Amino acid sequence: MDFAILFTASATLFVVIDPIGLAPVFVALTQGMAPKKRKAIALRACVIAFVILSLFGLMGESVLSFAGISMPAFQIAGGILLFLTAFEMLFELRGKRRSDKGEESEEDDRDPSVFPLSIPLIAGPGAITSMILLTNEVQNNIWQLTGVFCAMFIVVLTVMVLFMMAALIEKILGKTGILVVSRILGMLLAALAVQFILNGLTGFGIAIG
Repeated sequence: MDFAILFTASATLFVVIDPIGLAPVFVALTQGMAPKKRKAIALRACVIAFVILSLFGLMGESVLSFAGISMPAFQIAGGILLFLTAFEMLFELRGKRRSDKGEESEEDDRDPSVFPLSIPLIAGPGAITSMILLTNEVQNNIWQLTGVFCAMFIVVLTVMVLFMMAALIEKILGKTGILVVSRILGMLLAALAVQFILNGLTGFGIAIG
């Protein structure tokens, strides 16, 4: 294995995916859930993200091309969906929906493992693009290619470990802290969603300025 490419790919994907930044997002999205369900969601989200990133790493843009989807279109769609999630976090619409169900329905049926955790937060346009670029650069070298996938596995594993620590993070922050963090993250996610959309529009050649 090429340790230089392992380090480069790990650094790139760590910055793009941002496991540390995703941890409080996970806490906010799974607030009030039982620890067992939280762990199941964390595991499922990371496994799905790993499969998606591996798929794009192996097959590149041909996956999107096969479906007739361009990367800018993917960015715009992901941005719109992420903005809706941010809107719910900002105005606590999930909490209102749970209240409307009545106290007799205590089981929370939310499952954010696929959206927005695995897509687009972990395996988002940035991470997918990074995997495509990294694998394209080393596609003729099996050892370097292995290094890229090992780097991606390490970063996704880091995300899962931090997700598994959600209960500890929630305990440290407390209810008020979680509420504040949820609102702040809602604003940041909204800004990130807009950035995804702007990047997509730029990719289509629409000047943003």
